Amino acid sequence: MAAVDGRAAVDDRPVVEQRGLYYDELAEGVVYRHRPGRTVGEADNTLFTTLTMNMQALHLDEAWSATQPFGQRLVNSLFTLSTLVGLSVAQLTQGTTVANLGFGAVRFPAPVFVGDTLYAETVVRSRRLSSSRPDTGVVEFEHTARNQDGVVVATATRSALMLLRPAGADSVAAPRDGVRSDAG
Repeated sequence: MAAVDGRAAVDDRPVVEQRGLYYDELAEGVVYRHRPGRTVGEADNTLFTTLTMNMQALHLDEAWSATQPFGQRLVNSLFTLSTLVGLSVAQLTQGTTVANLGFGAVRFPAPVFVGDTLYAETVVRSRRLSSSRPDTGVVEFEHTARNQDGVVVATATRSALMLLRPAGADSVAAPRDGVRSDAG
């Protein structure tokens, strides 16, 4: 097995490993669209709701929920939040984040129902180098989820501790204006 650009090769073929963006590669104000979307199934809502011990009838009881204002069961809002953030991982933070530092301003302006498809996008609101860890920076993300009709169903801000690009690591180069053409 030979090495290609510092990476191990398989049978002399280069290897590409999926990763998120390092702190240095994230640009403020850029909209990162995360695809594909995620269609919420019956089992998703039931399993998440029961695993987290949230026995709210609005998530589990179809007959009772039919008599409530939305006329059907609602998808657990914390499943919606988890999916919103999860949709961003492969593109932004896979292998390049150290830890989530906190969430703020979480909102659910419209309901999510079984069968809805969630799409997400993220804007980097701010970034700064860490004062205590020289190999990291703190990034504030603003996440937005929309359903298949483009209706905003969730928003959240999130702060994360992100790795700086190690010396000699491959980079996804950003054009001089800070906007990558492959960012969405």
